[in-house]
Amino acid sequence: MLLPMRIITPLFLLLGGVRGKDNVDNCTLILGSDSEKKVLRSLEPLTGQNFTVLVGDGKEAKEKYSYTFQVCGDVGGEKKAGLVQFKEDGTKVRIGNYDKTRVIGGSDWVLLIYEGGEKYDTHCSQEARKAMVMISCSKSKKGDFSVVLEVRDSPQDCYYLFELDTSAVCPVIPSKLSAGSIILIVVFCCLSAYITGGFIYQRVVVGAKGVDQFPNYAFWSEIGNLSADGCDFVCRSRGNREEPPTYRGVATEPLEDERDERDDHLLPM
Repeated sequence: MLLPMRIITPLFLLLGGVRGKDNVDNCTLILGSDSEKKVLRSLEPLTGQNFTVLVGDGKEAKEKYSYTFQVCGDVGGEKKAGLVQFKEDGTKVRIGNYDKTRVIGGSDWVLLIYEGGEKYDTHCSQEARKAMVMISCSKSKKGDFSVVLEVRDSPQDCYYLFELDTSAVCPVIPSKLSAGSIILIVVFCCLSAYITGGFIYQRVVVGAKGVDQFPNYAFWSEIGNLSADGCDFVCRSRGNREEPPTYRGVATEPLEDERDERDDHLLPM
């Protein structure tokens, strides 16, 4: 049984869209080093999105056109075109291709370079156009795409420079919690659960009122006295400590009187 064309067409488009999903693997690196592949992989969250900027949006502008950029994806149906200029009359100018890609990265920025665009007519020795997109970290801006400048007055090495502010290239800040902080957080959570659960139990199950709703109130009210008793037991000595005498004590009376008393029996009666 043959399916009608009105059913086959949407199904074909759906399947084709699934197969043609954009990702950084579509880009072909000119050098192909491992460091470039790692930097390019960080741009994966930006794939499948169009970033567009309008130029000449004013009454005094002689010409109005726009630039559209994709990370490793086709722009405007142009195969392998990563950045395209759209003029007001509908003309398209391919600025750079993602099958000729170079990429340089830092801690919070990535410079993506598309080469192999359409050649200049008279400028820059008729070399191929080149697009350079500086992708910078910005947590406040999401996908803010803008034109910085176009260098086309030199005999060679002409380029278009763009800027894209996004949070996709922002470095991940690791957690700086120490072991002591984690222990304190765990203790605080356990203490909160103890107080909350005990309060509910005392009020609902036991039927306590007032301060008696506090869990183990009798124990905690005596905690100060118990601590004092423990400190007194450990730090203070109790009872009379008797030590064996090591020498004979000296009498407080004068020795002469005591000698006279001992000689009284020698006197004649």
